[in-house]
Amino acid sequence: MNAIWSKFLRSAYRREPITSFIITIGAVNTVIGGLDASWSLLSLGLGTASFALLWRWWLIQRSQQVEVAPAPELYLPQQSSRPSLSSLNRKM
Repeated sequence: MNAIWSKFLRSAYRREPITSFIITIGAVNTVIGGLDASWSLLSLGLGTASFALLWRWWLIQRSQQVEVAPAPELYLPQQSSRPSLSSLNRKM
């Protein structure tokens, strides 16, 4: 179970490092506030973690909505309309 948990955390931090860090801060504040019966720290931690989760959800939704149209393929003509340049000679 520990190996699965560490793989999950590593993949989450690679994809979204900022929101994962904010979720971690909120979770730590929630645990400390719950163990010490500090309701203000508990509510701050829950608020922080839920804000980060909502932010991540919004980012995922926003990235799924944007559809990129394929770029048109442009081909060059067979022959150039400009005359070819003469070759340069080195004079000594």
